[in-house]
Amino acid sequence: MTFEYKVIPSPTRGQKGKGVKGPEGRFAHALESQMNLLAGDGWEFVRAETLPNEERSGLTGSNTTYRSVLVFRRAKAGDVAAFQPESLAPPKTAELPAPQADNTPSDDETLVLEENDKTGASAVKDPDEGDTLQDVPDVLKKRVETLERP
Repeated sequence: MTFEYKVIPSPTRGQKGKGVKGPEGRFAHALESQMNLLAGDGWEFVRAETLPNEERSGLTGSNTTYRSVLVFRRAKAGDVAAFQPESLAPPKTAELPAPQADNTPSDDETLVLEENDKTGASAVKDPDEGDTLQDVPDVLKKRVETLERP
């Protein structure tokens, strides 16, 4: 991956801000403002450097001063090495249970489930439900049989 770099001079004066007090706080606020401004454009802060700078002084003399700079970088646009495709895993398929024998009650039967049954295993025809008035004595017999069981 290749990068492009940007080097800017470090702020020499502090910057006033809401809730910022003292010269150290103002200086930190100035640094923070510059870093956030460049980060908004995709620049990543790398480091701060203090480097010597030789300047002319007079006709024949020179003077060395030290300059502080901030170094930023970002990936070059259109860099093929920056593109890292990721292969996706195949989708998982859920296996359905095998069909069972047709033990399901017909649609006209009313089923009663036990209180905590979430699977439907306790589903039985309600003995109090009769299809016609003629079935009532049979329903009552079944009800009495279930009550008499210990």
